[in-house]
Amino acid sequence: MKKILLGLIAVVVVAVGGFFGFDFYIQHRVKGEVEAVFAQIRATGAKADHGKVSFDLRSRTVTIADIASESATQPPVSIKIASFTASGVREGDATRFSADSIEATDVEVGAAAPGQTIAGLTYKLPRIAVKDYSGPAGPRQLPASASLFDLYRFGFEQLASISAASVSVPEVKGTITFGPQMHSDGGEFAYLGVALENLKDGKIASIKTDGFTFTVNSQPAGKPIKMTGNLANLVASDVDVSAMAAIFDPGKANDDKEYRAYRHISAGPYIITSTQGLNMRIDGMTIDDVAFKPSRLQLPALMAAIPPAGAAPPTQAQVRDMMEKMATLYAGIRIGNTELQGLSVDTPQGPMKLQAMRFNIDNGKIGEMAFEGLDARAPKGPVKLGRFALKSLNISGLMRMAAEFSAQKPSAAQAFALLPLIQGVEVKGLVAPYKNTSKPINIDTINLSWGQFVGPIPSKAHVTAKLTSPIDRTDVGLQPLAAAGMDTIALDFDLGAAWTEASRSFALEPVSLELGNLLKAQARVSLANVPRGVFSSDTAQAATVAGQIEAGSLEITLRDLGCVELGIAQFAGVQNISRDDARRAILDAIKAQGEAIGAANPDANALLAAVTSFVETPGQTLVIKVTPLGKVPAAQLMQLLRTDPLVALAQFKIEASTGL
Repeated sequence: MKKILLGLIAVVVVAVGGFFGFDFYIQHRVKGEVEAVFAQIRATGAKADHGKVSFDLRSRTVTIADIASESATQPPVSIKIASFTASGVREGDATRFSADSIEATDVEVGAAAPGQTIAGLTYKLPRIAVKDYSGPAGPRQLPASASLFDLYRFGFEQLASISAASVSVPEVKGTITFGPQMHSDGGEFAYLGVALENLKDGKIASIKTDGFTFTVNSQPAGKPIKMTGNLANLVASDVDVSAMAAIFDPGKANDDKEYRAYRHISAGPYIITSTQGLNMRIDGMTIDDVAFKPSRLQLPALMAAIPPAGAAPPTQAQVRDMMEKMATLYAGIRIGNTELQGLSVDTPQGPMKLQAMRFNIDNGKIGEMAFEGLDARAPKGPVKLGRFALKSLNISGLMRMAAEFSAQKPSAAQAFALLPLIQGVEVKGLVAPYKNTSKPINIDTINLSWGQFVGPIPSKAHVTAKLTSPIDRTDVGLQPLAAAGMDTIALDFDLGAAWTEASRSFALEPVSLELGNLLKAQARVSLANVPRGVFSSDTAQAATVAGQIEAGSLEITLRDLGCVELGIAQFAGVQNISRDDARRAILDAIKAQGEAIGAANPDANALLAAVTSFVETPGQTLVIKVTPLGKVPAAQLMQLLRTDPLVALAQFKIEASTGL
């Protein structure tokens, strides 16, 4: 709506104020010159009439009453002005008209577009006041097309051609009507306290609006719905209307230059209410550095690709074409730091509140989209979230992929192609209901990122997680913990994986895991001779080259924080024996297994001794290092571990130790 208002102001001020050249300053020729200008407008096929014309030579003031004009376009655009007054008219060159002040009262502008989504717009402005105006001396012809896009471009171009110290519009009232396919009775809107400061060379220092309100009545499925909105304190700084005109200019279709339209925008609060119970409030919003590339942002072509409501479903080719145009559009937009503060929405479960939402867009990608301070309610209880963030989201790429997926079920290769579109996810401070435990899960942090892509497959990834979860007594795997009297368990996890192409090595590092008061583990796992072809979405190709992979070293560090005693207690309960007897039985089993393994690999004796000590004495740390004695194909090792573990272990040097 703001763009429409800017275009309106341009049309009113220039189309009326620009009727005058320096020759009009001579009193006896004013009426004739005014009539000549109106005749010039009528010569284009448009209608143009006016009432009484007067001129005060002392104050150099021109007054014209009852101006009415209607364009020759079909449907037409009409302008009515009850009174137009230009004071302090001063002589310039033959192409410019200047005045100390201009005032227009009871201005009405109307435009219709039958059959379109928007069928008609009407604006009423009780008063427009302009200070230190300078603009074209003659009127510019309205575009032959009645397209709203052409009218927007015309309005922005007119606004770019004038200069003024200020433009003030105390109030703008408007009505909008929709086409029959929109199932709406139309609506009303209003701007209060519109002020433009320092218009020059197609730029505006600031645009301020005290408030914007709207009301829309619709009847989807025959049920009446009324929606109202109220936006306060809208301020835009360093506005470039020439950049806005370029968006709608077909001649800029190949212009890949970036045009900044706004340096800064702020507004709020913004309140929307509905008779359906949809109520939303945003306390404030700020946007920095909005820029466009005209070659990517051809809105008329995009709108032409969207089928109107009620039309036949689009074909797959039409869907792909529309999504491609949308993807190109996003690639032509740059929006700097954007922040919404104090968002609240009524939902069936209760109010949802969000402290802040932040994002930025550049070249079709969101650098980061973050949601902070969520307070809501799910069917099973309250939900709180400190922060959720997508570290990067390729909107243009996602739209192109969606167009491909709409035609057929995606293949594995196509599904993998989604991974590069998002580069990470972060969750902090989440408290949410957990299953049917009536207790919440607390997630301190989950951080997942990936990159270094080989085709669509990431060869580098890192995930960290720290959380506390209730123990579900109905989960068979967790029943031993519940039997030990535990009702929650804490998890602290850190896993990194990376492939180095130069050395053809792959490593899991760091690997760390801490389970509450049970266990703390650290590990490093490596593989050698890992070919690039392994990172392929073609599983057959990946499996073929996977045979080249060789086993690397393995190092594990386990620190007992209570898991040994818990395991012994669980074994004792199952066997119905004492804990001491359970411990001896476990140690005897380890010894028996060790005698069998030791015959095949003498290094295993040190391992068994360390494991025995780890079980005998609570709170110990067990360190195990495994190093291949030569080249050990990973596929062969996996097969041996299933069929003959002793032979598999014989191919490695094993070191083990314990300590407190």
